[in-house]
Amino acid sequence: MVDNILSTLPLLKTLGRCATLGLVLSAFAVPAAAVIEYTESQRDTAIELVEQLEERHYSKLAYDDKLSSQHLDAYIESLDGSKMFFTAADIKEFEQYRSVMDDQLPEGNLSAGFTIFNRFQERLQTRLESVMETLPETIAAMDFSVDEYYELSTDDREWAADMSVLDERWRKHLKNQVLSLKLAEKEAEEIPETLSRRYTNQLKRVNQYNNQDVFQIYANALTELYDPHTNYFSPRRSENFNINMSLSLEGIGAVLQAEDEYTKVVRLVPKGPADKQGDLQPSDRIVAVGQGEDGEMVDVIGWRLDEVVQLVRGEKGSTVVLEVLPAKSKTTDERKRFAIVRNEVKLEEQSAQKRVLEVPNGDQTLKVGVIDIPAFYIDFEAMRRGDKDYKSTTRDVKKLLLELQEENVDGLVIDLRNNGGGSLQEANELTGLFIEYGPTVQIRHSSRRVWRDGKRLKSDYYEGPLVVLINRLSASASEIFAGAIQDYERGIIVGDRSFGKGTVQTLTPLTEGQLKITESKFYRISGDSTQHRGVVPDVNFPTLFDTEEIGESALDHALNWDQINSVRHRRYDDLSSVLPHVTELFKERSHNNPDFLFLEDQIALAADARKVERLPLKEEMRLALRESQKEKALQIENKRRKAKGEELLTSLDMDEEESEDADLEVEAEEADDPAAQTDEDTPDVLLTEAGNVLVDALVLKQQRFAVHAAKKE
Repeated sequence: MVDNILSTLPLLKTLGRCATLGLVLSAFAVPAAAVIEYTESQRDTAIELVEQLEERHYSKLAYDDKLSSQHLDAYIESLDGSKMFFTAADIKEFEQYRSVMDDQLPEGNLSAGFTIFNRFQERLQTRLESVMETLPETIAAMDFSVDEYYELSTDDREWAADMSVLDERWRKHLKNQVLSLKLAEKEAEEIPETLSRRYTNQLKRVNQYNNQDVFQIYANALTELYDPHTNYFSPRRSENFNINMSLSLEGIGAVLQAEDEYTKVVRLVPKGPADKQGDLQPSDRIVAVGQGEDGEMVDVIGWRLDEVVQLVRGEKGSTVVLEVLPAKSKTTDERKRFAIVRNEVKLEEQSAQKRVLEVPNGDQTLKVGVIDIPAFYIDFEAMRRGDKDYKSTTRDVKKLLLELQEENVDGLVIDLRNNGGGSLQEANELTGLFIEYGPTVQIRHSSRRVWRDGKRLKSDYYEGPLVVLINRLSASASEIFAGAIQDYERGIIVGDRSFGKGTVQTLTPLTEGQLKITESKFYRISGDSTQHRGVVPDVNFPTLFDTEEIGESALDHALNWDQINSVRHRRYDDLSSVLPHVTELFKERSHNNPDFLFLEDQIALAADARKVERLPLKEEMRLALRESQKEKALQIENKRRKAKGEELLTSLDMDEEESEDADLEVEAEEADDPAAQTDEDTPDVLLTEAGNVLVDALVLKQQRFAVHAAKKE
């Protein structure tokens, strides 16, 4: 059973959009691509694939004329999503396949997919060869004083009526790339060299595609119409299963996906090298990779995802240098470069950790215990060996919980931010630490049979006040735990709406390769699915995550949210009586909290950046746009600093210099004091506010209990 929060993209899903940047110099001769044909084993695999999808997928979709039409559109989109190669005439010709692919594929006829791909490859090579002779001259003749624009969104773009329309699209696309490199302070003589290397390598890759690659693109254009987590893996991809399934880069701990011509960071593995180092962030786009501090930077724009993986992976202790486009930057001009030392994500580092927050409340200070859970882990190997001390989330949390109770904490916050899930067994076991007994989750199979899992025997549990903190990257097992706590009214859920990954996948071998297929869905004991909608907090905190980019709802063809019958269950509290007042208190505090206002300003700034639909190709205007974004960022930083009585900045570069000085001071202090805990000294406004919410609820309940007792007397 595979529990994966991300869509495992087909090997070349965004091939067309990556290839739209392709330009090569005549100095590198590329032979004409051979016509690619499918094999007998792929015929058999296609038949099996359709049978498995129709019989076993949770949605019970039939591969009919309607789905055939969608399959054609999805396949063309995966090849030429930016409409840079095919013309309207090509698309008209492909219309002959619209209602027949559902008849052909179940019979092993792959002619439609291979014919379209061969046409694409032909268009690609012809287009690149038509410009490669004049690339340096074309770049030299570019005029960046002309008032014109490059369109960022191509969703509404029409197919080109003729080649002249494509010529103009290519001209602006290339001009945008050159301007981006220029503003990224690339030397003028290096720009043609950079682009020629990038596009020469890309064309070489395209000409190396084989029938396995084509079959995988064609198959996944269909499987992902069922849902984004149902994917076909060719034999090549199946050989490297861990990378294919999690899209994680071994060595730095990052979960990636291909998006247009870029490799985008979806999330960081908690406690992994990238997470601990701090520079790489979700939604950053990797544009270059280097080996070692002084190694040559290799441009990876337009590369296949698995090839980028190979560059970033490496031996423990070695260094990889990444150059990225920051998530908050709409343009492609601003870049960051930093080094990360590769390492393993150890089970001990994934372990739950505790700390104590001191929360002021009038004349008194209350102690709130915090348990941070990065993942739902269990050492299955040690458990099978019979090791009595094997590690698991529940075992570690139980131990930490006892220690916090000995410290006389007044309540507990479970921090599940960025927890992408893990063991379903541990999600159930962990819930059992906070309820006496009862079901935790319902699982409905594609056969519509439902079974329940949870705590079956009554036993002791933690009965104190409880708050669970989640965010957009809390997924799968995290959502099961948070949803159960919410349904039992055992605690208050705070933070951001969770990811919404509520499906279960299994792997099935085929004649050639294998199929990962969604067969089941998770449901809460309330009957609500965790799919798509996620867990909605009782108290919403601001978030910097873009829900249009991150989360199940951001994925194409994600299964819908729905409901089944609820399970009779105990409610441990009447939270509806305190939540309105707790929410009001939170809003009052956030209105005057500089750090919260800073978060909200950052969210607004990011939203403004996302509204940019086209970039100026006039250098003066492009620089003005970049400076405007920097100025807005500086204003909101100084607004926060002023409210906190800190020194104002004249530029954000000054802030970076101060951070470097502060890092040196911290390093010096740690050298003198090995026990220094710098992480705990760093303010975490969301965690602090979670503690405030817990104290608010506790005090309100105590006041109501006192009033009730007085009336009773």
